[in-house]
Amino acid sequence: MSSLLLAKHGTWITTSLTSVNTTHEADDQSPHSTGGLAAERARRIAQLDNLRSVGVNPYPYRFDRTDSLGDIRARHAHLESGTETGDQVAVAGRIMLMRDQGKLIFCTLRDRSGDIQLFVSKSVVGDAVFDSINDFDLGDWVGIQGAVMTTRKGELSIKVAAAQLLSKAIRPLPDKWHGLTDIDTRYRQRYADLIINDEARRTFEIRHATISSFRRTLDNHDYIEVETPVLHMEPGGANARPFVTHHNTLDMRLYLRVALELHLKRLIVGGMERVYEIGRVFRNEGISTRHNPEFTMMESYQAFADYTEVMALTEELIVNAARDATGATVVSIHGENFDLAQPWRRARMIDLASEAIGVELHPSQSVDELRAIASKHGVNTEVRWGSGRIIEEIFVAKAEAALLAPTFVTGHPVEISPLARVDRNDPFLTERFELYVGAREIANGYSELNDPIEQRQRFEDEQRAKEAGDLGAGSMDEDYLRALEYGMPPTAGLGVGIDRLVMLLSGAGSIKDVILFPTLRPEVM
Repeated sequence: MSSLLLAKHGTWITTSLTSVNTTHEADDQSPHSTGGLAAERARRIAQLDNLRSVGVNPYPYRFDRTDSLGDIRARHAHLESGTETGDQVAVAGRIMLMRDQGKLIFCTLRDRSGDIQLFVSKSVVGDAVFDSINDFDLGDWVGIQGAVMTTRKGELSIKVAAAQLLSKAIRPLPDKWHGLTDIDTRYRQRYADLIINDEARRTFEIRHATISSFRRTLDNHDYIEVETPVLHMEPGGANARPFVTHHNTLDMRLYLRVALELHLKRLIVGGMERVYEIGRVFRNEGISTRHNPEFTMMESYQAFADYTEVMALTEELIVNAARDATGATVVSIHGENFDLAQPWRRARMIDLASEAIGVELHPSQSVDELRAIASKHGVNTEVRWGSGRIIEEIFVAKAEAALLAPTFVTGHPVEISPLARVDRNDPFLTERFELYVGAREIANGYSELNDPIEQRQRFEDEQRAKEAGDLGAGSMDEDYLRALEYGMPPTAGLGVGIDRLVMLLSGAGSIKDVILFPTLRPEVM
């Protein structure tokens, strides 16, 4: 016989039940092989049945805890070895490790804030409670009452007086020594990944801290956070292929947004002056280590500013986020350290592309001349592309990979920047920048085009490109044009790819590492 400690009506009591193979002896097969998993699940399910047969609910409705494990560690950070305190606590977490040493059991309990050791003495809790705790399995969620102490070796612990099963895990945890190493399984079973892999938890803590830091910085600059529609009547704000859906009641085609831009600029027209949104956008395009069909953008718009002010804001946002999320401003890229707090380089796209191939490039050159240059240097082009698009392709193919240190790439051709203002010194270029770090585009911003006549012409060019087969080109957005006709003040905008920024700050190699549930092919069950 063994016993299990229960909580009923706020009191702790014990009851007896027959032990069901709970001696933690090794199975003939690994619990992670197909047969071993089935046997282990069957054993744990039988244990559940036994609990229920004696009136125990293995999934109680609630547990009243007094402290997180992090709270306890902070409060007793300097407790001397071999000290027992009168600090009575009630904590809850998942059992990650168990060691039975005869009359003592040592467990590692984990909650969101950290780990702590449970010290269970048979002489303290008695045989029945001791046996009930010994029946817990790795992965079980438990509630614990006891006093804070340190062992003779100085390990901060809770001296257990009572324990309660909060949720029985019927599937064993992944191998504790090797973690969850299969990449596909980590992405599909993020819940298991978070349980086992410290690095996964750290990555998403960095993500949370990054977004929180962005909000603080923007709030300090008097920006207002807003929410705009996810379903758009016209896809716009980025050169990207949209997801298409249908609203049944209105019998109309809608698109999942590819960017946040056009609705936010409508708010600038409305007089809100400084707005931002952190939200999901959707692009029906390829999947790679840098691309996921749905991802998170932060877009901000500021009246009475131009792109130079937004570049300064971009540096401030990212440097603050690095400090807040990692405690430092230095990031490692391909084994080389870069300090984000140092001034960032600025260089025009046409200059970087020209330097890369040793030939002067400018969008004023003819399409035929630029196509010939591209071909000579092994860069493929398409018939419908103009001079600006060809230069961009040469830049991407020949110059982008060298941009490891933070670099503002400026002066994009008009053709590839349909929402940006023409450069005040060069009518073939725009007042636009893209931030590259680690050869990845992290941010994009520009002085916003606010001339409704010119914007209409740009939209018409986009529409023609779409009709010619460019599925990522934008289309006419008459309501946005109407908004511009009410007058939009000089405005500068910024878009930051949150996922790529978190990749940079956490050292992740794939965008799937920083998205909790990335898009994957259907699992073969």
